[in-house]
Amino acid sequence: MLDLDDIFGAHGPLERSLPDFTVREPQRRMAERVAVAIARREPLVVEAGTGTGKTFAYLVPALLSGARVLISTGTRALQDQLYAKDLPLVTRALGRPATVALLKGRSNYLCRYRLSGGEATLPLPLPADAAGADTPLERIRRWAHTTRSGDLAEVPGLKDGDPVWAEVTSTRDNCLGQRCPQFSRCHVGAARRAALEADLVIVNHHLLLADLALKEDGFGDLLGAADAVILDEAHQIPDLATQLFGAEVGSRRIETLLAEIESRVTPRRAGGDEGVELRRLGETARAVRECLGRMIHALAGRSGRLEWEEAEPVIGGEVGRLGPQLARLTEQLRRFEADAPLAALAERAEELAAGLGRIAALEALEGARSVQPGRRGFTLSMMPFDIAPRFQAMLSARACAWIFTSATLSFGADFSHFTGRLGLGDCGTLKIDSPFDFARQSRLYLPQDLPAPSEPAHLPAVMVLARTLIEAAGGGAFVLFTSHRSLAQAAALWRSAGALPHLRLLVQGEAPRERLLEQFRADGNAVLFGTASFWEGVDVKGAALRLVVIEKLPFASPEDPLVRARIQYLERSGGNAFRDYQLPEAALALKQGVGRLIRSEADFGVVALCDPRVGTRGYGKVLLSALPPMTRTHRLVEAVAFLSACAPEIETREALP
Repeated sequence: MLDLDDIFGAHGPLERSLPDFTVREPQRRMAERVAVAIARREPLVVEAGTGTGKTFAYLVPALLSGARVLISTGTRALQDQLYAKDLPLVTRALGRPATVALLKGRSNYLCRYRLSGGEATLPLPLPADAAGADTPLERIRRWAHTTRSGDLAEVPGLKDGDPVWAEVTSTRDNCLGQRCPQFSRCHVGAARRAALEADLVIVNHHLLLADLALKEDGFGDLLGAADAVILDEAHQIPDLATQLFGAEVGSRRIETLLAEIESRVTPRRAGGDEGVELRRLGETARAVRECLGRMIHALAGRSGRLEWEEAEPVIGGEVGRLGPQLARLTEQLRRFEADAPLAALAERAEELAAGLGRIAALEALEGARSVQPGRRGFTLSMMPFDIAPRFQAMLSARACAWIFTSATLSFGADFSHFTGRLGLGDCGTLKIDSPFDFARQSRLYLPQDLPAPSEPAHLPAVMVLARTLIEAAGGGAFVLFTSHRSLAQAAALWRSAGALPHLRLLVQGEAPRERLLEQFRADGNAVLFGTASFWEGVDVKGAALRLVVIEKLPFASPEDPLVRARIQYLERSGGNAFRDYQLPEAALALKQGVGRLIRSEADFGVVALCDPRVGTRGYGKVLLSALPPMTRTHRLVEAVAFLSACAPEIETREALP
């Protein structure tokens, strides 16, 4: 039987079967540590630099272990790549077939009931002028007759942002569950059953964490027992878990619930006990609506997220009344068991009541509460400060291996920021540097004469510099911002100046993210302006990306009420908020942004970090030490020369057979 040395070594099954496979000692070392963690059912945290081949380093030991393994990723795209590409390659190379299931959130699966017009939300029949047209809805209808999985990603030409997704999928709010006439043919149910029977299940972080929380409360068994859980892109887990353990209640969700109750109650004419219950239900719904109206009126004219201390005098009493009213609504809805759609609304009312209860009961030392007024309503939210005890309790309750891996988990050589937020204690850690030759392949340009980010002249100066660099590179650039406001201002500056009109400008928010990436790769010389979602999880190999301009260091804004509340919490607890929270978070975000540039041995390019604080503040050296060993320069002429030279070299390399 082959061991890991043979599998990952020269002339092994991976090298023989995979034409692009490269023998890497760090990859084998990671695979060994993952194999030990699975066998011993231990936690393990692995930072594997770009190019390590971490996917194969955890897939091979997972398949060889004979254990039941869950693999969780950050995005649907990564799920699809694992399921459709990586796993089939590895199983064939090893001659080790396995039962694999792909499980996504319910919003990815066709709802037969809604497609059939059960909720009367779809345009049935089609308007006369659309008869015979190949609309997205018509493509879905044809595909629905043949699909086995119900995964809408299979529908040819269906874009992620198409409004039809919301019309043909279910949500927790509108799913009828076992009361649904199509329950026996439900694609979501079939996917879950397949996951329970599989050797290896590919999920995403949102789904996994939601299931863990349900199991913690004694209700969920979505994924069944697992021997090992592998979390790729694990740097996302602390923030996602914080959101999961928090609560959010929006006025729109409550209004939608009330509208559905009223639409089912108003037309009915019933006498006796049923008539009495319907009248009581209607009265409670009206009381909830009146309470909502008072809250919306009280918040009228407010803008921006409000801290709870600011909002409570305005709406605090109404929140205290709204929760019990929703609880009463839940109790009354449960009495209509014979009316499946009406009874199903009880779960939604109960969830909203529970969320309001958690928000109202939160103590100031436990978390941050805030209110976000909107044009026609508001959102109440709560975020806990410390999730470590609860997360650790969930992990300890399951005797399985927990393996966290990403390219950005450590601050220098220290993993304590990541492990501390999740309560992982003294678990095993492994840091593997990227095998790429950053000193040769890249330059880190650190301009010294730019205005400080706090000065109004900073952004215009950055855009002038960006234009010079982009012109030298001939395009192929990401320009990354830390806020949507800066992004919008920069795009306006670029367009008003008529900058480099021969280069295509792509701006986040003007098209779905995946479509922008498609266009960027296909163009080869485009310029893309992006914020947070383009700092990570974006993989553009080759000449299409040869320049990354970072407007300023990605420190979270202390003006954000949630950030400010966390800072105050850490300071009250005797900690140093900047050292323990703001600096590590900025370092990890900066590593992610810089990491967009070099994605393969053939990539070349420049990262321009346009924040003079990196050279004038003491923490600048700390941030730079966390980055890959790129050749640094303060001279614009060197950055321009490297950009001018690297693009032709990339083209030559890519043309080689």
